[in-house]
Amino acid sequence: MSLRLPSVAAALSLVAFTNAPVLAQQAATPFNRTSDTTLKLDPTIRAGVLPNGLRYFVRANKHPEKRAELRLAVNTGSIMEDADQLGMAHLIEHMAFNGTTHFKKNELISFLQSIGVRFGADLNAFTSFDETVYMLKVPTDTARLLDQGLTVLEDWAHGQLFDSTEVANERGVVVEEWRLGQGAGDRMRKQYWPVIFAGSRYADRLPIGTQESILSANQALVRRFYNDWYRPDLMAVIAVGDFDADDIVAKIRQKFSNIPAATRPRARSSFEVPGNKTPLVSVTTDKEATNTSVGLYFKLPKEEVRTVGELRKTLMSRLFTNMLNNRFGEISQKSDAPFAGAGAGKGSFVRSIDMFTLSALAKNGRIDDAAEALVVEAHRVDQYGFLSTEFERAKQNMLRAYERGAAESSKRESDSYADEYVRHFLTDEFVVGSEMEYRLTRELLPTISLRDVNVLASQWITDENRLVLAQAPLKTDMKVPTPAELLAVVDRAKNKPVTPWTETVSTEPLMAMKPVPGRVTVSSRREDVGITEWKLSNGARVLIKPTDFRTDEIRFGAFSPGGSSLVSDADYVSASLAAQVVSSGGLAGFSRVELGKKLTGKVAGVFPSISSASEGLSGSASPRDLETLLQLINLQFTAPRLDTAATSAFRNQLRASIGNRAASPEAAGQDTFTVTMASHHFRARPFTPALIDELNPQRAFDIYRDRFADASDFTFVFVGNVDTVALKPLAELYLASLPNRGRKESWKDTGIRQPTGVIEKTVRRGTEAKAMTYVAFSGPMEYTEQNRFTLQALGALMRIKVTETLREKMGGTYSPQLGASSMRIPRPQYSITAAFSSSPDNADALNRALFAVIDTIKSTGPSQADVDKVKETLIRTHETELKENGYWMGLIMSREQNGEPIASVLAPYDAMVKALSPAQIQEAARRYFDTKNYVKVVLLPEAPTP
Repeated sequence: MSLRLPSVAAALSLVAFTNAPVLAQQAATPFNRTSDTTLKLDPTIRAGVLPNGLRYFVRANKHPEKRAELRLAVNTGSIMEDADQLGMAHLIEHMAFNGTTHFKKNELISFLQSIGVRFGADLNAFTSFDETVYMLKVPTDTARLLDQGLTVLEDWAHGQLFDSTEVANERGVVVEEWRLGQGAGDRMRKQYWPVIFAGSRYADRLPIGTQESILSANQALVRRFYNDWYRPDLMAVIAVGDFDADDIVAKIRQKFSNIPAATRPRARSSFEVPGNKTPLVSVTTDKEATNTSVGLYFKLPKEEVRTVGELRKTLMSRLFTNMLNNRFGEISQKSDAPFAGAGAGKGSFVRSIDMFTLSALAKNGRIDDAAEALVVEAHRVDQYGFLSTEFERAKQNMLRAYERGAAESSKRESDSYADEYVRHFLTDEFVVGSEMEYRLTRELLPTISLRDVNVLASQWITDENRLVLAQAPLKTDMKVPTPAELLAVVDRAKNKPVTPWTETVSTEPLMAMKPVPGRVTVSSRREDVGITEWKLSNGARVLIKPTDFRTDEIRFGAFSPGGSSLVSDADYVSASLAAQVVSSGGLAGFSRVELGKKLTGKVAGVFPSISSASEGLSGSASPRDLETLLQLINLQFTAPRLDTAATSAFRNQLRASIGNRAASPEAAGQDTFTVTMASHHFRARPFTPALIDELNPQRAFDIYRDRFADASDFTFVFVGNVDTVALKPLAELYLASLPNRGRKESWKDTGIRQPTGVIEKTVRRGTEAKAMTYVAFSGPMEYTEQNRFTLQALGALMRIKVTETLREKMGGTYSPQLGASSMRIPRPQYSITAAFSSSPDNADALNRALFAVIDTIKSTGPSQADVDKVKETLIRTHETELKENGYWMGLIMSREQNGEPIASVLAPYDAMVKALSPAQIQEAARRYFDTKNYVKVVLLPEAPTP
C-alpha cells in the first residue's frame, strides 16, 4: 500500500558531475522552440487508445533480456470510495490474486511461481488515494509466457470473481496489514491528518480503511466499487520488455478491446485540499515515538509540465531546492548546528496540489531551535538569494544528471520505463525520452538566470496555505511547544535579522602532489569469468571485470582482512564508527563540504568501511572520471581527515536518530532477538545513546589510520564499463604507490557464538494489539558449494510454503519473512530465520503452523511441483543477476574474501539447479531444522494492569 503523505520530495538526485557533456556534439539539429511548444511523447513508445477508452503504452527494451514488465494502471483509489466502502479499493487489489476468470482461487500465484515469478518481487500491486497499480514481470522466452502475462492483466481489469469465501478469507490478511501499521506513527497521524487535510475528502479516505470497515467487507461492497471504477476509460496497459512491440500492441488490442465501455459511468471527480488564510498547526506526541521532527509545508498550485516553458519552470524549482539542500547540508556539519539534519523539497502532495517542504530532525528534542533555523534560512534566501557560485554548481550538477540519463537510455531497465509510463497516464508526467530531456535541459539552463530562481522564495514561502507540523516523544524531561508556542517561534523567526550567505571555494587541486608510481608486476587472465588480475609492486592485487551492462558506470570495491576484530573490546565502538568519523571529516585539505564542492562536475565517490572481519572501500564512477575515482581511493589511505566540528555534528545526528529508540516496542523485540542470537556477546549490544558515548573520535581516527596504513594485503575490484588499458597507468600511479608495510594480517575470532538448545523469550512492550514473532534455527555447517546451494533452495521453498500457509490459508499475517543464510568467517555456520506479525491471540497458532510446515518437509519432503517452482525461480533470478554490475561486484568481493572460486556461479551452479530434487531439500530440512536447537522471541503488548 502506498500513501501520499507530506514529505520532502526528491526532485532530482544530485551526484557529482562534469561540465563537458558527452552528447553535446551529437546534437546536430538546431532547436527552434518557444515556451508554448508542446512537449511531445517519446516517439519510441507505441501509444494508443482502444475504442472502449483503454489506453496502452508499449516499448521494446532488452534490459533485462528475456523479460517483460507489465502494468495495469487504474485511475481510481480510495478517494473514490463511498462512505460504506472504506478500504474496498485496497481489498480489491488483494482479491486480484484470489480468483479470476482464467485463474481460480490461488492458481494465479501458483502458476506464476511455476514460471519463476516471485510473489512480492516480480508480482505486486499498490493502492493509493487516487490510483491502483498492478505490476508483473514475466519471462519472454516463449510467446506463451508473455501471452499468459497479458491474460493476467486482462483478468485484473475485468475478470475478478470475488468469491464470497475468498473475500472473507482475504479480510484477515488485510486486517493484519492494518495491524502492522498500528503504533506511534499511526497514533500521531490520527492527530495531524485532520489538520493537513482539513476540509478535504482525503482526511477520511486512507487506503487501508479501518479495522471495522475491513471486517465488514463483503462481496457486494467490493463488486460495486469494481463495477463502478474498473472500467476501460480509467485504465491503461503498459508493457516494456524484450519483445516485438507490434506483436504486443496486437495482443493488447485483441485481449482488451472486448471489455465493454461503461454505459452510464459515474464521474471520476477530482478532490481539492482547501487553502488556508491562517497557518494550520499540529504538535503531536507519543511515548513510543523515536525522534523529534518539525516541518513547514506550503501548498502550491499544481505544476503542470506540458510545454517547454513549463519544463523551464520545473528546472528552476529543482535548482532552488538543490541549492537550499546544499546549504542545509553544510549547516548540519557544524558542531553547533541547530538541527541534526534538514531538507527542502517540492513535489506532488495529492493530485490537485503541490507542496514546498522545509523539514528538520531536531537535535536534543529542541523543536523550537530547528523550526527557527528552517525559517531563518528560508528568509535568508528570500532576502539575499543564492550566490552565483552556488548557482553555477547546481546547473553543472543538473546538466550532468540529465546527460547521464541520456547516456544510459539504451541500457535503462524496463521497470523504470514502465513506472514512468504509469505516472504519465495517471498524472500526465511528461515523457519525451532521456535524450530529448537532456537536449532540452541543455538548451534551457542558459536561459535561466539567478534572479529567476531567487524569486521563487517569495512565491513559495508565504503566510497563506502554510502548515506547521511537529512530532516528538512524550517524555517528562522534554519540553514540547504547544501549537501556539510553535507558531510564535515561526513568526518571530521571520522577523529575525539575517546576513547574506557566504562561502569559500578552494581553487587547490584535489591532490596537491601526484605520488611516485609503482608498477604492475604480474598480469594474468581468468578467462572463465572474464577477469583480469594484476599483482602490484606494493603487494596489492587488482581484479578487473569489464562489462557492457551499463554505459556510464564503473563500480569499485576493496577489502583487507582484519577489521574491528583486531581491536580490544574497549575500542570496539570507536572502531565500528571509525569509517563514519573519517567520512564526516573530508579528505586531505578539504572538509566534507569543501570536498563536495571540489567534486562538482565529477561522478566519483568512495566510501570507507570497517566491519568485524575486514576493512575496505566501496564506490563508483563514470568512466570519464576514472582518474578522480583513483585519486579518492589513494587519499582514503594517505590523507584521511579528522574534523572535530564535523565529528561533533555526527554524534549529534546519531543521538537524534536513535534518541528515544528504547521506547519503541519493535526495537525491543528486534534487540532481544539480536542479542539472544549472539549469546549476549559484548560486541552484539543494541545501538543506544550509551554506546555513542563510548565513541572516542581521536581513537577512531587512529584505528582508521592503522587499518589503512598498509595496502599490501588489499584487493581492489573494478566492475563495469572499465577500460583495462586506461586503468593500468592509473592503478600504477594511485594504487601501486600506496604504502607497503609488509604486514600479514588476518581477522580474529572474537568469540561471538550462536546459542544452543531451545531458547524461548517473551517481550512485553507497547499498547497496540499486535505481536511479532521471530524464530531462528542456527548452527555449524560444512561450508561447501553444494551445501550452501541446498540451504538457499530450502529457504526459497520455505518462503513459498510459509506464505501459502500462514498468509493464504490461515489469513493470520500480512507478509511473513523467511531467510536462509550462511557464512564462513569466523567459523562456518548457517541461520534460517522466520519472522511474522499477527494478533497476540494468534501468535501461538501461527508458530505451530510454522513448525508443522517444517515437520512436513522433514517427514515427507516437498512436492515435485514446489521444487520445480524453486528451480525456476533460481534459474530466472540468476539469469538477470549475471547481467548486473552490482551482482558481480558483490560476488567477486565475497568469493575472494572467503577464498572460493568465482567460476562456480556459472556451469556448476546451473548443474546444481538442474539436479535439485525433493530428496535433497528434505535432507537439508532434516539437517538444518533441529527442533531441539532454536531461538524464539515473541513481542506482545504490555500486560494489562490488574
